[in-house]
Amino acid sequence: MKISDEILKELKFDDKGLLTAVAQDFETNEILMVAFMNLEALLKTIETEKAHYYSRSRAKQWLKGESSGHIQIVHEMYIDCDADAVVMKVEQVAGGACHTGYRSCFYRTVDGNIVGEKVFNPEEVY
Repeated sequence: MKISDEILKELKFDDKGLLTAVAQDFETNEILMVAFMNLEALLKTIETEKAHYYSRSRAKQWLKGESSGHIQIVHEMYIDCDADAVVMKVEQVAGGACHTGYRSCFYRTVDGNIVGEKVFNPEEVY
């Protein structure tokens, strides 16, 4: 995977140097998580084909799954029309995308109903 020079020039990072990044299951299209990427995380993701993000709370780049083992292998990557967000079609390896133990971070409805599947115990992983 590589990024074209044209797309690289078009990217519109926010005032903190971040793009919105959506991870979507490459087979089911289920949205697994939304996070942020700085340029370094974006380029590392493209280079390794493993999802890297930027943590706003920890103020650092991280490889998804670096502590849990629940990595995301990137199969495809798309940029939106405004060039300020990316969607990655990923293979979620071992466990889930959500640090709370669910397969997807979108495991509940706005009225509070749990609709997602809990696939691991976060106390055993983190």
